[in-house]
Amino acid sequence: AFSVGFGLALAVTFTGMAEYSYTNIINTGATMGFGHVTVEPAGYNDRPALDKRIGESESIREKVATLPGVSGAIVRVIGQAMFATATKSVGGMLIGMDPAHETPGRNIFLRSVVEGSVFEESGGRGAVIGSEMARKLNLKIGKKLVYTATDIHGEIVSEIARVSGIYRTGDDDVDGSIVLLPIDSVRRALGYREDEATVVSIFIRDQRRAARMREAVASAVGRSDREVLDWKETQPDLAAVILLDRSGNYLFQILVGLLIAAGILNTMLMSVLERVREFGVMMALGLSPRRLVGMVIVESIWIGIIGIGLGIVVFSPWYAYLIHTGIDLSGMVGEGYSAGGVIVDPVMKLKLYRETAVIILGGTMFMTLTAGLYPAFRAGRVLPVESLKAI
Repeated sequence: AFSVGFGLALAVTFTGMAEYSYTNIINTGATMGFGHVTVEPAGYNDRPALDKRIGESESIREKVATLPGVSGAIVRVIGQAMFATATKSVGGMLIGMDPAHETPGRNIFLRSVVEGSVFEESGGRGAVIGSEMARKLNLKIGKKLVYTATDIHGEIVSEIARVSGIYRTGDDDVDGSIVLLPIDSVRRALGYREDEATVVSIFIRDQRRAARMREAVASAVGRSDREVLDWKETQPDLAAVILLDRSGNYLFQILVGLLIAAGILNTMLMSVLERVREFGVMMALGLSPRRLVGMVIVESIWIGIIGIGLGIVVFSPWYAYLIHTGIDLSGMVGEGYSAGGVIVDPVMKLKLYRETAVIILGGTMFMTLTAGLYPAFRAGRVLPVESLKAI
């Protein structure tokens, strides 16, 4: 029973830490620009370009914001650009945003500002840059920054901004390439109309429902000139990393389950072999093989129930520690560790969804019951005369 409880603790620990990591990475990736679900121009995901845009962006935002499960929607202009000072230039990505609609919970850069502040006007000339870009271009608060991009006609246009804030996420690639700019200023520079944008980023309460939410959004605002994509399609590198890691976690869980099942099988089989005389006497007195098999199966079920109880009670302090404190792995992976281009929290905590908990408990009981089937079958084949004669 203790081996069952220990196996349950391992399953809860590794599955819960994995679920926390996946949820955290996906939500962080969503806050880096595209959201959990994205409405964008047709073909933009395959070949991002600033000449692709969608109209009625504010109307789309208002419609999808009312859908059940949506926690917010934001209109943004996202595209490639060059950023330069008088002496140096670097390539990167601009995100045109409206500060009135942005919040730190939906924009990782806002909550990572370490110097200065975010611009307050959507039509001003402020800019929020990363600490690595500030180092490369020797920029400080109040300094000028020139960004260059292609407008709706494919012409190269440039505009001047002034640094109002500097953020630091911990990932040098991110901090050296992404710049936040006022959305209306970007629209004017690129020749966009007032209601045009490249994406409408949609945030949902449960990242596991992204595919279902994509269908709901497509039904509400989908058209032939628009695409509705979920985070797996807008961030395929991140999706591949999670899929690979999840597959490895499943394999580990199966191996642990097999080891525990082997222990239960050994325990039950030894229990049956040591009670051959007992079973022989019971069957000689009239106990049917079917009832004998049922008795052994009930024993294995009770082992599973007691083991689950032990796994919950004995290891509850461990679960509480992981939920509230977690394990800090920053010494091993560093603070700027990323996966699929998304920053990963180095503190590993426990997050277990209700459905996952039910699957773990059901899998533990199934494993215990399955391991007891063969010993029960052996017990049912005991011949009373032979078992009494042999002892």
